[in-house]
Amino acid sequence: MINAEQVVRLAWADYGDPRTISDIVEVSAHVSTNHVFRLHFNDGSHVVGKVSSYGSYFLFAEDHDRLFKLVHSLSGTRWSGFLAQVLPRDGRAYTWYDGSCWAAFYNDVERGNQLPRIISEQDIVFLAHEIAHFHKACADAATHLPPTSNSVKGDAIHLLEQLSSEFAPRNFDLRESDIEYLRTCTHDFLAHLEQIHFDEWRKIPILVDWNLGNFSVALDEHQHQRLFTRWDYDWFRIDTRMLDFYFLSRAASHTGDKTHFSYSPHTLTEPRFVSFLKAYHSVYPLSRQEIDFLPYAYQFFILNYVVREGAKFFRSDLSTRFRKDAVRTYLPMLETLDISELRKIVD
Repeated sequence: MINAEQVVRLAWADYGDPRTISDIVEVSAHVSTNHVFRLHFNDGSHVVGKVSSYGSYFLFAEDHDRLFKLVHSLSGTRWSGFLAQVLPRDGRAYTWYDGSCWAAFYNDVERGNQLPRIISEQDIVFLAHEIAHFHKACADAATHLPPTSNSVKGDAIHLLEQLSSEFAPRNFDLRESDIEYLRTCTHDFLAHLEQIHFDEWRKIPILVDWNLGNFSVALDEHQHQRLFTRWDYDWFRIDTRMLDFYFLSRAASHTGDKTHFSYSPHTLTEPRFVSFLKAYHSVYPLSRQEIDFLPYAYQFFILNYVVREGAKFFRSDLSTRFRKDAVRTYLPMLETLDISELRKIVD
């Protein structure tokens, strides 16, 4: 098994760029199983390389193709340069694959300012307006993008199949009662998708993980604060915009998304998130049906990214803790989650 830095060097050699690597610095967050490096070249330039074995290479390649097309669709708009571009070869996103791990390279976007760990009420409104405008641009770009192979329904069906295996307790390192609870949650989630005709909902490119360390802000020529750059595409997908809002509720929370780490749903009912949604709604209106889906969007995040894929994505110590917290603490909290204040935004 070759190490991640060796993968980056092999991938760069295969990419065929004439620049010579002078130094490689790992800049990974050390939360996930991915490895991220900054490659410095002999001409003083640099790019970012990511090495992964999380999930499927074929979905990784598909996502990077859509990301590459999305960036091109946004060129000429105010979002030109916001997303880090995937480096191309022969007019398509370049990815490297050896059968067991894979890699891609990105322009190293300029970092602006970071929002504080706990953002102000003014920043809540600013961020909501900016995300709404970005979602609108992504909705326009979606007409130029092919669909993706993964979907909310497909991921949930896959999880239900895994939970139905006799080996599920061992595979997920959970008690039989935990597995039964998760199986019921997943089944009921799929039944709800059928009830609301989710297949017919509008799907747009979304990034899911809007933690405060994944994007930067800056002042424009009129001295107005704007979203400046965004990186980290681990959970990119084309789906309902509502999947973006759980992490945005964490960013708006009175505890912030870094001060105390938790995947609890309580941030969805905080007054600060109500303010966020009101500001978002004023730019890109939400429907009552979409508001009602917020607890289900959160449920999908827990079921898919924490339970189904957590062991592949998070470090082993984190994935074990998150999975047990998910089934014994976070998902049961949905039974008493009151979103009545959110519904008032659209009623």
